[in-house]
Amino acid sequence: MTMTDPIADFLTRIRNATRSHFDTVDIPSSKMKLRLAKILKEEGYINDVNVLDDGINGLLHIELKWMDPRTNAITVLQRESRPSRRCYVDSQSLPCVRNGHGVAIISTSRGLMTDAKAREMGVGGEFVCSVY
Repeated sequence: MTMTDPIADFLTRIRNATRSHFDTVDIPSSKMKLRLAKILKEEGYINDVNVLDDGINGLLHIELKWMDPRTNAITVLQRESRPSRRCYVDSQSLPCVRNGHGVAIISTSRGLMTDAKAREMGVGGEFVCSVY
């Protein structure tokens, strides 16, 4: 069965794993999901991401980051641009999530990047998700 929004599925699986207090989560792999996971790792929201071979497309094995036994590093993981309602931003109106304490992930012509990096490069694009 085909999936309408694989990015929303990726975010939902991570959100469900944090709410269930899991240490790891396995997600079907794609290039965009791998880049999203690497951005989350660079920003300190997850501990590690590995690609496992399952014979089809592969699986992303994500180790979640816990601050203490009951508090996850990710408080909110929200999809902003959806297939039914795309949300584009230009370089002058890039979102600032939680007054700079969160991260907006933007899909630009130069690849997937955080709002800070997009501001630095002066590019806009599709506002994929916000994390804090």
